[in-house]
Amino acid sequence: MFGIDLFDASLVPALFVAVLAGTLSFVSPCVLPVVPPYLAYISGISFPEMIEGRARGSVVQSAAMFVIGLSTVFILLGLAASALGSLFLQYQVLLGRVAGGVIIVFGLHFVGIIRIPILDNEARFNVSGGGGMIGAYVLGLAFAFGWAPCIGPQLGAILSLASQEESAARGAFLLACYAAGLGIPFILAAVFIGKSIRIMNSLKPHMKLIERSIGGLLLVVGLLLVFGQFSAISYWILEKFPALAVVG
Repeated sequence: MFGIDLFDASLVPALFVAVLAGTLSFVSPCVLPVVPPYLAYISGISFPEMIEGRARGSVVQSAAMFVIGLSTVFILLGLAASALGSLFLQYQVLLGRVAGGVIIVFGLHFVGIIRIPILDNEARFNVSGGGGMIGAYVLGLAFAFGWAPCIGPQLGAILSLASQEESAARGAFLLACYAAGLGIPFILAAVFIGKSIRIMNSLKPHMKLIERSIGGLLLVVGLLLVFGQFSAISYWILEKFPALAVVG
């Protein structure tokens, strides 16, 4: 019973968008460049030592606790969004369209058609580094709140989808998938720190393209919400892959 409530084929499009939005958040211009110094900061290991592969286990453990911290905030936000969606069930269609309109504005910002200054800023919390596992967890909480101006549009799009869900569990699951899309690359960066730094450096010249990709995703999600067509994707998936009807 719980499995059916938590997952069915109608959730597949939203899950795909959530994971993709999380991954695009990771490679966004305000997150990707600070990943290596943050890994050094939360583990309390100097950057040169980290590059040399010393205390790799400590770096990976700190990264995992950091991801658990930010996931905690995102999942709680998913629960809240679903609860509010249920509370205002009679206005859910209208609220979905309003949220879609806001997401479209965010998308226009990222593709460069309009500029919203606050989305170019970062609000970071100052948490002492090298505080062990608890310190890394607290920093993850701070990251989730402090980077809201930057990752807020992507996160807001997923929260809008969560508010359309029929249960708090499904909304939380959706935000957990967003957190996975953002957090798993962070942990992989810690595991393969040398290679990941080279990959990150190679991505820096393509930040504009990445930003526009984020904008494109937001525009698509926003338009689908405005026109009430997001559920139509679920029906299309069920028609093409009927076996998904028995999943969950």
